[in-house]
Amino acid sequence: MMSSEVDLNGVPLTMLWTLHNRASESKRADAILRDPDCERIYDSIAFDYHRHFGAPDGTHAVRSKRFDDVIRPWLAAHPGGTVIELAAGLETQFQRCDDGLVHWLCVDVPESIAVRARFLPASPRCRYLPISALDLTWLDEVDPARGVFVTAQGLFMYFRPEQVQQLCTAIIERMPGVELMFDTIPPWFSRKTMRGYRKTPHYQAPGMPWGIRASELPELVRGWSPRVSEVRITGFAPAHGILATTAPLFAALPVLRDIPPAIAHVRTAPDART
Repeated sequence: MMSSEVDLNGVPLTMLWTLHNRASESKRADAILRDPDCERIYDSIAFDYHRHFGAPDGTHAVRSKRFDDVIRPWLAAHPGGTVIELAAGLETQFQRCDDGLVHWLCVDVPESIAVRARFLPASPRCRYLPISALDLTWLDEVDPARGVFVTAQGLFMYFRPEQVQQLCTAIIERMPGVELMFDTIPPWFSRKTMRGYRKTPHYQAPGMPWGIRASELPELVRGWSPRVSEVRITGFAPAHGILATTAPLFAALPVLRDIPPAIAHVRTAPDART
């Protein structure tokens, strides 16, 4: 197989970190997520993943599966609906979840979209928009007639808290009835990255300014808009090993619940709630 080099830095480089975890998980005999397109891309890029990111732990595969498990039933209930994938990177969610009807819009910064297009060409039902998620002009590209679902994997932690609020409020207010799903990191990990977190001696993760306790998310999100009707929070952990087996304990005990990263699934009402 021919290898291809990519030139990425800063936050866009993290797309290779998540690719490393997802593809390595997919290749396992006991994988929790099968992803042939992810494996293909992983093997096609000339990059020393282990030198930069260390041993894979499957965390990002778990995250992707959690998103898949929510998006698939939403697609069944909204045939021909639209999914907007913020910070799409090299995520292959469209390829895993495509039902032949969905309209998908991948939004990411130009350098990330350029790499994505090399390995996952756009199509009439999976379009690419090379702008930051904070550039709200992407909202003008969305037809909300058959329902809208917005996902943001591995994105909001790189924004400041006020940027997250402004973006999510715009999404909720501009698209009544929208569903929104995103993941968060806890404050302790945010502080760690802001001090300079080295994943390995050869890779320092970008700073992640926004960290929040999972227990504080529902109240925070409900405060963004009166349209918010439901906020579901779940934690997640690596796919295998001691952290995977103890994940239910972390979820069950309030004293531990705020330690792992979390995923928020937000439902909104067509009209503002009173």
